[in-house]
Amino acid sequence: MKIKEFIVVEGRDDTTAINRAVEADTIETNGSAVNQTTIEKIKRAQETRGVIIFTDPDYPGEKIRKTIAGQVPGCKHAFLAKEDALAKRDKGIGVEHASPEAIRAALKEAQVMLEDILEEISQDDLITAGLIGGEGAKERRIQLGKLLKIGYTNGKQLHKRLMMFQISKQEFAEALSKVRQEESNG
Repeated sequence: MKIKEFIVVEGRDDTTAINRAVEADTIETNGSAVNQTTIEKIKRAQETRGVIIFTDPDYPGEKIRKTIAGQVPGCKHAFLAKEDALAKRDKGIGVEHASPEAIRAALKEAQVMLEDILEEISQDDLITAGLIGGEGAKERRIQLGKLLKIGYTNGKQLHKRLMMFQISKQEFAEALSKVRQEESNG
């Protein structure tokens, strides 16, 4: 599988993991303090071939994603589920620990997050659905994020991400139904 866009990752080990999974060029941020030189390189890449932001599913990874998305509009976003990014032996979480299959699947699902969009699913809808506040809300958000391929979020981020990825009420309802079904089976 060859990827046209540049893939933005956090470090050299991520690049190695990407190259095991697909044929692609990467740009490494080398940590969460993304410098202006790296931002300029990402802007140039976005203008020429496009960019997929593929950071670790943790707080520093989200911080890098936000920084880049804020300064380089129109980037695609790829997300790994936390369990797909866990180190096998030691502690740690990151793209470098993911299997080639998980990396290919995440890249195949990469999407552009839009900023100026209509709200189809309100904050109240999320509370009513048991995704914000209350027992089990976090677990439901984790499952929903996996099903919709938008990554894990807290309650506030979930609302924003549903809008940015233009998740329809129907898509949301179908995914939520699956989450509730798994919950009652488990």
